Amino acid sequence: MKVLVATEGSKFSNAAINKCCAMLDRSTDTDIRIVAASKPAVVPAEPFAISAEYIQALDEDSRRRAEKVVSIAEQEIRRRLPDIGNNLTTTVSSGAPAQVIVDEAEKWGADLIVVGSHGYGFWQRALLGSVSNAVVHHAPCSVLVVRGNGAANGKNN
Repeated sequence: MKVLVATEGSKFSNAAINKCCAMLDRSTDTDIRIVAASKPAVVPAEPFAISAEYIQALDEDSRRRAEKVVSIAEQEIRRRLPDIGNNLTTTVSSGAPAQVIVDEAEKWGADLIVVGSHGYGFWQRALLGSVSNAVVHHAPCSVLVVRGNGAANGKNN
């Protein structure tokens, strides 16, 4: 089984990592891939001017943050699943988070995507968007949306 775990370093992503480790605690022959998105800088239109160097620095900073988040998630999964060995891989891709997750799941051939949910209500989702919602609707495989203790509507798992 191939399990793709999406993270952006929040307590909601950590809940997804915890759920994944709990589900796979006794599993053998499971591959896990941790994925994070490095969001490219938004370039403003005229009349605002930002140098190419500044935009490049923003992109590099975003990538470094995503790599750090993936590294922390990898350490946690290795701590919780010490026998995982080479069955745990990581990747950081540039792009919108939902698209990165769906593309990686498709390219890697994932059987399951595990993603955290911020627990937004209707209006918050409409205003802010929802990565987990987009992944559910566009994923090439099953998706487990984990609602952790930080759910905005007050419900806890």
